[in-house]
Amino acid sequence: MADVVYIEIVSIMALPKWRHTKSRRNKRRMHLFIKEPALVVCPKCAKPVLPHIACRACGYYKGEEVIDVLKKLTKKERKQKEKEIAAKEAASKRGEPRPEKSGRDQEKKA
Repeated sequence: MADVVYIEIVSIMALPKWRHTKSRRNKRRMHLFIKEPALVVCPKCAKPVLPHIACRACGYYKGEEVIDVLKKLTKKERKQKEKEIAAKEAASKRGEPRPEKSGRDQEKKA
């Protein structure tokens, strides 16, 4: 009969092969420090905007139009956007709450 040899298995703690730099460690931990951006409401179109940055929806900054948002739109999109802007301005002059999006726009998203 063959002799049976028993080998004792010793568990050794895992050790890293290479040292990780502080930069790499901090990159890994970065998600712990991410904060939600502070948004303000655009006074012209009531969309959320980062402070001190022109609104991408209407192109206004500090009451002046600095970006022509209608420039890159097609003729059909431009007409629809102009209609929306006119409706919002008319509602704000009358003191009414801003109109909600039409059902057709909501169906496209769904």
